[in-house]
Amino acid sequence: MKNGEGQGEPIIRVRGLVNRFGGESVHDGLDLDVLRGEALGVVGGSGSGKSVLLRTIIGLNHPQGGRVEVFGKDVFSLTERERRALERRWGVLFQDGALFSSLTVAENIAVPLEEYLALPQRLVEEIARFKIGLVRLPPEAGAKYPAALSGGMRKRAGLARALALDPEILFLDEPTSGLDPIAAGELDSLVRDLKTSLGLTVFLVTHDLDSLQAICDRIAVLVDKRLRVGTLEEHLQSDHPWTVAYFHGPRARALGVERAESRPR
Repeated sequence: MKNGEGQGEPIIRVRGLVNRFGGESVHDGLDLDVLRGEALGVVGGSGSGKSVLLRTIIGLNHPQGGRVEVFGKDVFSLTERERRALERRWGVLFQDGALFSSLTVAENIAVPLEEYLALPQRLVEEIARFKIGLVRLPPEAGAKYPAALSGGMRKRAGLARALALDPEILFLDEPTSGLDPIAAGELDSLVRDLKTSLGLTVFLVTHDLDSLQAICDRIAVLVDKRLRVGTLEEHLQSDHPWTVAYFHGPRARALGVERAESRPR
């Protein structure tokens, strides 16, 4: 855990968020600040609304109440032009990669470049090649279709597309889901290095304790339809039943979370 980092001003503000589906509330008065330059991990039980929160922040889900601001802009009060300008400032990697199966990796990366920018085709192709290298894929991956890639390579290809427009915020929805431990660890390391080298703010929805340890400065625990935000050390002191089960359960003990956080610094 990298204490002391990410202490900039709030780049995302959520106030009083309410999300309901079929009469059931998943968020009820939820508040959150995400600081510029930090990596924030969001965890919670199944059905707690982690991915719904991410989708609401980027405007794909319209809440029943509350306010969401990104870069000081109310996400749900923008003109189409303002909306497109805001979208250029973030990149999103969805859980399944969301790659277009009929396009090659390079063509997938080119999609946001062609949608938001008027660039010569040669420059689009050059940027795509650069992004492929940035996420540590081999050059030949650019000509392959998603079906020909391993799970880890598909995630990296999706990450390359998320970074196509040089975003300031990177949203990641369960990026290590479905990956073996080696591929998951490599992806965690890649995200951590990209955060540092590119100065990214990272919003990470995950269930993976390894990812929290490797990447995140703070952790937001989604319980009781609201968020409890703190460092790993602070969550280890919590007495909330779900938090205790998650941070002190068998998986946490296997990873040595409690031992690692109790060592002298």
